[in-house]
Amino acid sequence: MYIFKAAVVGAGTMGGGLAQVVSFSGLPVVLKDVDPKMLDKGMDAIRRIYQSRVDKGKMSAGEMESKLALVEPTLTYDGFGDVDIVIEAVPEQMAVKRKVLQELDQALPETAIIASNTSALSISEMGAATKRPHKVVGMHFFNPAHVMKLVEVIPGLETSQETIDDVVMFAESLRKIPVVVQECPGFLVNRLLMPYLNEATYCLQEGAATASDIDAAVVAFGMPMGPFTLMDMLGIDVCRHVGDYLYEEYGPRMAPASLFYKLVDAGRLGEKTGKGFYGYGDETDEPVKEMIAAFSREPQPYVSEFSIERAIYPLINEAVLCVTERIASVNDIDMAMIAGTGMTYGGERKGPLAIADQIGLDAVLDKLNALHAQYGERFRPARLLGTKVRAGYLGVKTRRGFHEYA
Repeated sequence: MYIFKAAVVGAGTMGGGLAQVVSFSGLPVVLKDVDPKMLDKGMDAIRRIYQSRVDKGKMSAGEMESKLALVEPTLTYDGFGDVDIVIEAVPEQMAVKRKVLQELDQALPETAIIASNTSALSISEMGAATKRPHKVVGMHFFNPAHVMKLVEVIPGLETSQETIDDVVMFAESLRKIPVVVQECPGFLVNRLLMPYLNEATYCLQEGAATASDIDAAVVAFGMPMGPFTLMDMLGIDVCRHVGDYLYEEYGPRMAPASLFYKLVDAGRLGEKTGKGFYGYGDETDEPVKEMIAAFSREPQPYVSEFSIERAIYPLINEAVLCVTERIASVNDIDMAMIAGTGMTYGGERKGPLAIADQIGLDAVLDKLNALHAQYGERFRPARLLGTKVRAGYLGVKTRRGFHEYA
């Protein structure tokens, strides 16, 4: 199906960014919200993105105005009668999303696709709220949408192959990199990131290293920013919410660090409140240090030590579990982490499975076993990792691991 017109529902930070991305591709897009102030903010955000391109000499003022003219702000569904695809970007609450999808089901033509920009919620459950579950799909863009290249495409139980193919082509027309991911809590990138962010927080909470030291070690390893800088940017309340959900779904290996709750209770939500793991402006991180000191006075079941392996290997292990569960292919898992997080290793763009191959799967397995013995279930190695090692698939040194090497 060729897409001639799109719509975005929800004019918040993400919705405004999505409307800009669609208009930049040359398509007309309707931007809807129920709040006039939010709609104005969404349009202002779109104009700021285009203005920054004009300021950098990447676009003329005339071109900016022609792109802005493609965006139609609205408070109603009146302009949805000829829309081919709508991207829902309302708050991450299932009840809210189901209500919006039911409204869209009535407002859209029968052929239209409904895509949700949810970062974790069930696509199948959303689809069940409509009369067109075969036309409902996840389309998870990463923030900021006009910068980040990755789009996770998540089919629900009844999503048709035609819908998947159409959405993949649509994402490519937006100059994005689509990766098809089978439905699971957290989908792919968030599912892989959360164990790593959580373990870094455990290390900080237990006094194994400072936030700045951990951030520096992770950047030296190959991530574009450290875990605490990233979480302050994302919002610590958001990280806690995702962590709680994944713990509920996956059990002990996702058990959240208690420091998340302490920070949220103290109103330290990250950059948006001027204070998180770090302090911004007049704020400092002294209250965080006091929280960590309080944790240190409690009895610990183990001696806590920081190592880059302790932070990164849970991410690698989760990637192996995703291969086992066929959430995505090996190549797509690595591509998603490169495009979605900027992951590198040894100066080259590499995803977690290629990194494991480079290190040696036997070395990764041995370290995970040692960490499991010291820290518990969070580090239990994925069964497939042990299977590959026993079969002699050790990575680059044996020319076959998760990838094959000439």
